[in-house]
Amino acid sequence: MRSTVATTPANGLEIAYETFGSSSDPPILLIHGLATQMLGWPDPLCSDLADQSYYVVRFDNRDVGLSTHLTDAPPVDLQALLGGDHSSAPYRLSDMGRDTVGLIDGLGLDSAHLVGASMGGTIAQTVAIEHPERVRTLTSIMSTTGNPAVGQPSGAAMAALLAPPATDREGAIERTLQAYRVVGSPGFPFDEDGLRDRTGRAFDRAHDPPGVIRQLAAVAASGDRTERLRDVRVPTLVIHGREDPLAHVSGGEATAEAIPDAELVIYDGMGHDLPRALWPDLIDRIRRLCER
Repeated sequence: MRSTVATTPANGLEIAYETFGSSSDPPILLIHGLATQMLGWPDPLCSDLADQSYYVVRFDNRDVGLSTHLTDAPPVDLQALLGGDHSSAPYRLSDMGRDTVGLIDGLGLDSAHLVGASMGGTIAQTVAIEHPERVRTLTSIMSTTGNPAVGQPSGAAMAALLAPPATDREGAIERTLQAYRVVGSPGFPFDEDGLRDRTGRAFDRAHDPPGVIRQLAAVAASGDRTERLRDVRVPTLVIHGREDPLAHVSGGEATAEAIPDAELVIYDGMGHDLPRALWPDLIDRIRRLCER
């Protein structure tokens, strides 16, 4: 069963979400990354995960999609941000973590399994650190600890990330295709049709380049979580691609090293996306983690 998109008050904002499966099953919240709407978790992946008897919830983070956009926030000084001055960041990952906890509240849940990808992994880590009672398990995918010595992007990946924003639908699609040709998985087929479809639908839902910069500022301003991750006690799975140019594999290795008893899985040929060929193994590993 798949719901229609709904919204709930969370941390003073409105968070848009969609569910798959039965609300009587254990809940899994899917948290995606920078600039990525809930559509970044493809429908078939959500359905396949729900078929394992889970209540799957995907949602738009603040400043993307149909959730609240902080359009009244002062502009981020991108040049200063890239130079290490984070004073213009309007919020931090802790705020985005409280959005996630607010969604858990809005769903009437006491806790949930968290699965975060890229920036979503940093948000999930933050919730596990700051709200451990709300987290059943943690899965951190293609993410890092915030330590600047690990998980850094290549020059080409950073250039793709900071390419000028699109001004129309077709431009948004072409920008995404160009970016994923750089950061995607070299060991797996390139899903051009799927990317075109999701990017077009995302553009139709919302297009807010300043919102993306606000998210980027939140990541940059939130610092190194390594020492706090050592106190995480929930069962944890860390997944990373060996060929990830946007978040170097060292970021995943450092995450698994910091969290006690975390399981680390590194996929050869995987970059900064989720190739469909890996979904069965990914789902099976998440299922086994949740069963712990």
